[in-house]
Amino acid sequence: MKMPFSFLLLGLALLQPGTPAAAQALPGDSVYQLDATVTDQDGNAGPWRNLRGTPRVMSMFYTNCHLMCPLIIENGKAVQKQLTPSERARLEMVMISLDPARDTPQALRETAGRHRVPAQWRFLQPGTNDVRAIASVLDVRYRFRDDGSINHTSVLVLVDAEGRVLARSEVAGAIPDPAFVAAVRAALAGPDSPFP
Repeated sequence: MKMPFSFLLLGLALLQPGTPAAAQALPGDSVYQLDATVTDQDGNAGPWRNLRGTPRVMSMFYTNCHLMCPLIIENGKAVQKQLTPSERARLEMVMISLDPARDTPQALRETAGRHRVPAQWRFLQPGTNDVRAIASVLDVRYRFRDDGSINHTSVLVLVDAEGRVLARSEVAGAIPDPAFVAAVRAALAGPDSPFP
């Protein structure tokens, strides 16, 4: 059966990168389905879905937190220490602010420096209207208190290259959950990984 020329053109358009159809190729349960904008600690802004492409460990925090958020960062660093140098180089850790009004790129950069995080860490300031949506897809609950602090879920979330949630680890201290570390290793070695 011969296909009409118009169908061939439509098929070619759908294969072009950067088209809405390419964005729709994400799995239905991908956290990157969300239409949000984020800015990193160096001031580079872009779509949330640009994080697609490699496994990542994500968490939400805020820079003025002096109790749980530093523990989340230390727990993430401890997860990385459990990995081989090759695995460590392939895993990006992503810390997403719950308080974008105060967590400017400069504040995020200072926090990264204060905690001496490795180069594979990215600190993100979501658009003001995107915080709740990102928290929702990562299943992070939060609320602001009268004193300016934020009650929030303290968790590390592992997503695969397509943004599907593979594992979660509730953070109660600086020691990582061995099952979560094993899940990270499996994600880095899995079929979705671009690395051997």
